[in-house]
Amino acid sequence: MTSPTASWTRALAASRPVRSGTVSAVVGLSVEVRGLDAAVGDRVCIDAAEGRSVDAEVVAVDDASARCMPLGPVGGIVARARVRHAGAPMQVPTGGGLLGRVLDGLGRPIDGKGPLDRSVTYAPLEHDAPSIMNRQRIDRQLSLGVRVLDTMTPIGVGQRVGLFAGSGVGKSSLLSMIARGSTADVAVIALVGERGREVREFLEDDLGAEGLARSVVVVATSDQPAMARLRSAFVATRIAESFRAQGADAVLMMDSLTRVAMAQREIGLSAGEPPATRGYPPSTFSVLARLLERAGTGPTGSITGLYTVLVDGDDHNEPIADAARGILDGHVVLDRSLAIRGHFPAVDVLGSVSRLVSKITTDGQRADAVSLRSVLAARRAAADLIDIGAYREGANPLVDRAILHEGAIDRFLTQRVDDLAHADESWQHLAAVTTEFGRLAS
Repeated sequence: MTSPTASWTRALAASRPVRSGTVSAVVGLSVEVRGLDAAVGDRVCIDAAEGRSVDAEVVAVDDASARCMPLGPVGGIVARARVRHAGAPMQVPTGGGLLGRVLDGLGRPIDGKGPLDRSVTYAPLEHDAPSIMNRQRIDRQLSLGVRVLDTMTPIGVGQRVGLFAGSGVGKSSLLSMIARGSTADVAVIALVGERGREVREFLEDDLGAEGLARSVVVVATSDQPAMARLRSAFVATRIAESFRAQGADAVLMMDSLTRVAMAQREIGLSAGEPPATRGYPPSTFSVLARLLERAGTGPTGSITGLYTVLVDGDDHNEPIADAARGILDGHVVLDRSLAIRGHFPAVDVLGSVSRLVSKITTDGQRADAVSLRSVLAARRAAADLIDIGAYREGANPLVDRAILHEGAIDRFLTQRVDDLAHADESWQHLAAVTTEFGRLAS
């Protein structure tokens, strides 16, 4: 039997006036709506042909109209079509019931496993970053299962790091290794603007059943509207925040931050913003800062953020890469020349930096890492002489060590995708390699 309270609730909802307007123009990616009282960020529903409706979000307003960005195809939307205000803000599924599931950019399941578990709760998409005074200090290392990262660019629990690389250098494989090998409680993976063909390959071949079981995957492919691609990044972040609120240590992996910026560029230009650096409107950089600051530590729990950045033409000083470096707590550079040689992971040790290394490692660990870096730097400086056979043994002790122990160094820096190592094992392996350097010096 229906309770009186429930009946009153439904009656009140039915009696509320419907806020609506009409479509006045569809230009490019945006829909202009007149007669609708709406604010930036509100959701609306646009009537389309054949009884369809298209959800959209308000991105700009003036005294005469509201400009909306659809979350689906604009085909079938005609002038004077009715537009209704959706009322409630966008809700995102959260909780442990999402583990092992694959969601679209709006948080809806797309893996064919049926509806989401009943334990899943819904929360508003918008959420504030943790207060700067309530964030825990980062003082623990997170083991990622990748030797070169755990030792040469160690990452703390709650740190935010960028993986900077061009296309085709092994970013997805590296992320899958981290999802399977990290000591985080849960992994949230956002594939933003990914090729549709590669999504299933990533899930089944790279991530595998073991990795998916402890992960939540959010996917927005490259053919989806810009607003859906942008929202997928915030949906994944909101899901990670829900795990952090429960006291868990989550790792959030986003591939890629550049495509998030590209989606915001489309939205900003469609809303009438002026193009700035390389066509990116000013809002792009504020959106990136707002997104990245939501990761990190909180009063309880943490989100360790790993964001891939696609460097245009391997130019590491292009606007998005430059802006990301200024916000993040470190960067890992993946080098194409290493990838071509079959060196995996293709991490450029000398070009990669972790800004919190002194907070999460011991003096002995840092000394071992510096020792290897010194040898690698000397080898790079003398590369031309070595390649043409002009280097003479004894000219530089560091170069001598690099040449003599080249095999041991390569074995340490390379790793198979299915070969995972805990950080403690990696540090011991590094100590063994650098001990050999000392024996040579003696």
